[in-house]
Amino acid sequence: MARIIVIGSGISGMVAACYLKKAGHQVTVLEKNSSAGGRARKFEDKGFTFDMGPSWYWMPEVFESFFHDFGYNSGDFYELKRLSPSYSVVFEDRKIDIPASTKELADLFEEIEPGSAAKLTAYLEDASVKYKLGMNDFAKKPALSITEFINKDALSVVNKLQPFRNMEQHVNKYFQNPVIRKIMQFPVIFLGAMPDRIPAMYSLMNYADSCLGTWYPIGGMFKIVDAIHKIATGIGVEFKFNENVEELVINKGKVCAVKTSGNRFDGDTVIASGDYHHIEQLLPVKYRQYDEKYWSKKEMAPSCLLFFVGVDKKLPVHHHTLFFDTGFDQHARSLYKNPEWPQNPLFYVCAPSVTDNTVAPEGKENLFILIPVAAGLDGDTETRRNDYFNQVIRRLEEQLQTDVAPHIIYKKSYGIKDFSTDYHAYRGNAYGMANTLMQTAFGKPRLNSRKVENLFFCGQLTVPGPGVPPAFLSGNMAAEAAAKYLTKKLIHA
Repeated sequence: MARIIVIGSGISGMVAACYLKKAGHQVTVLEKNSSAGGRARKFEDKGFTFDMGPSWYWMPEVFESFFHDFGYNSGDFYELKRLSPSYSVVFEDRKIDIPASTKELADLFEEIEPGSAAKLTAYLEDASVKYKLGMNDFAKKPALSITEFINKDALSVVNKLQPFRNMEQHVNKYFQNPVIRKIMQFPVIFLGAMPDRIPAMYSLMNYADSCLGTWYPIGGMFKIVDAIHKIATGIGVEFKFNENVEELVINKGKVCAVKTSGNRFDGDTVIASGDYHHIEQLLPVKYRQYDEKYWSKKEMAPSCLLFFVGVDKKLPVHHHTLFFDTGFDQHARSLYKNPEWPQNPLFYVCAPSVTDNTVAPEGKENLFILIPVAAGLDGDTETRRNDYFNQVIRRLEEQLQTDVAPHIIYKKSYGIKDFSTDYHAYRGNAYGMANTLMQTAFGKPRLNSRKVENLFFCGQLTVPGPGVPPAFLSGNMAAEAAAKYLTKKLIHA
């Protein structure tokens, strides 16, 4: 039985801890903050319960696979509800509700662009193939060796995934109407880059959205964190909170201990689920794989400015609403081509209290407002945050045709500085690294260190990438890699 230290209690770290404990090892999780969850934490105030990070529940089979591995299903921990409509999109001249039914979605597209219903069917059939190949032959592989991807069907898989065509080209091949194009390109925003930078293989996100559905766990997204934490503690994983890791002690090319501000934890293997860049900074220089030049060339997904808002009346909103009511290209340039604070930003509003009466007092609304901003921007001040808040509330009032500002009874902001402080996030990023072609698989920082033989990584800056389902996959892959290493060492001991 090996002693394993997991740094960080985000979803990927806890998943790794669960699998390694199940394999018979002694596992201790060290967490900087006072509670589990990482970016998926929650907080409660004034009767409201706010999820601090992820708000979309896609690819439910990934969650179920984890639960099944420990003798459970999601229903043992929370009730899942499929949202209908899946979400709404507010454009400059119209608002469109995206139906949960693919038949209704096809009918909607046909109204907007005659002939597009049949094209949607063909598009989703292709996306289904990409989903099955992408999830089974791509996303679950740790990208430690090219041999993982070489088999008799490799060429066929590559042809079907179309990694060298981008999403903009792929969507535009099927649809002509700009509104439909934006709807179909929307899900890849979660991958941290614009559609012309994301490989066409990620149309698998459209299949996840339109065919597998958009879901919500009653009680909030933190229910996922709580479920994993219960499984972990139930099988004997030990958690140490308020333990900020300050040093990884190296002896003969291996991590032998992890030091926090007040304690030392000895271990045989370390899984780092915290910020990859930060963890490497805790190593002596000669044991770091990637220098600052490497990191500076990486294309980061956006950070964001968040507002957690309590309103003392119900609003005419759906659970998820995307506000594309200003210039899409202008905001995109401020995120990637010319990083700066956006002038008239797109934004997203999640109102979980529309679906769930447990997250807000009766008759009140819980709002999570997100504005994408470029990672690493200076000037994250209270004045700037208030200016953006006032702007989005004003636009929200215009679109909903009701007053909101006079009814706000709770407000909290969260931005680049907070991501850096709370999570040691590189450049204050919120979503990790953009899933561009050159930053997919081997283009990401490695899951295992080349220079420290018993150090492994999981989370959004390594494979497979950002998002909640990928966090489950990443934690599992890191655990498998660590277990193989420990087995090999045992055999040769």
